[in-house]
Amino acid sequence: MSFAFITAPRPAAPPKRRKVFVTGAAGKIGSHFAQQSHDRYELTLMVHPQNRTQAIEPFGRIVTADLADLDHLKTLLAGQDTVVHLAADPRVDAPWDSVLANNIIGTYHLYEAARHAGCRRVIFASTIHAVEAYPPSLQIQPDHPVNPDSLYGVSKCFGEALGRYMSTQHGLSVIAIRIGHFRPPHKMPTDPAKRNTAVDYVSSRDLIQLIQRCIDDETLRFAIVHGLSHNRFNRLSIQETCDLLGYAPQDDLTTTA
Repeated sequence: MSFAFITAPRPAAPPKRRKVFVTGAAGKIGSHFAQQSHDRYELTLMVHPQNRTQAIEPFGRIVTADLADLDHLKTLLAGQDTVVHLAADPRVDAPWDSVLANNIIGTYHLYEAARHAGCRRVIFASTIHAVEAYPPSLQIQPDHPVNPDSLYGVSKCFGEALGRYMSTQHGLSVIAIRIGHFRPPHKMPTDPAKRNTAVDYVSSRDLIQLIQRCIDDETLRFAIVHGLSHNRFNRLSIQETCDLLGYAPQDDLTTTA
């Protein structure tokens, strides 16, 4: 079963310098994306009023906003081609009040603003935690039913489902990326009794490549893809992701750690 709808051949290169709006731009993934993508896209970098912006100021236009303010989001997204939605409470043990406000209501506001503004696509930062409750021996495919391990994971399942709804009912193209552990190799767990260190790792250059391919693609209406590096043993299968988007990850934790 495939979650993607392919309607035209994929171009070899992006046809224009797209306007890309990034939420959570001051976070770990957002700041890496801005640094590595500002020459490729015209970036608008959204940060929360409490965030520091010095590290990303050279890479795009900075705007301050809160996901709670739907009307402001509609104004900010006018004229944008693609939204990369990274903003969320990323704590796996985040309490319900924060999950509800930031990851569920905030995500709804972002999708609704993008739809209202006529954006072409939303790229939603989902997570491996949307399916992490499966047995460790199972390699998870994109069409496996969701199986979250936390309320944080539940909120990302909501974002995936809302993206499917926005795609089928409102014509907004959505690609959800289930992102693995995004951290330096030396900070990955090494105790084999806890987990195989290779199964859920994604490097910075691999994840940024995948996000860029999601932005540049002109064929998909909706897809759930897996954001891991080319590790020897992957918790999430990346074969369909590679086939759909031409994703070609370069790194393997077992050879870099």
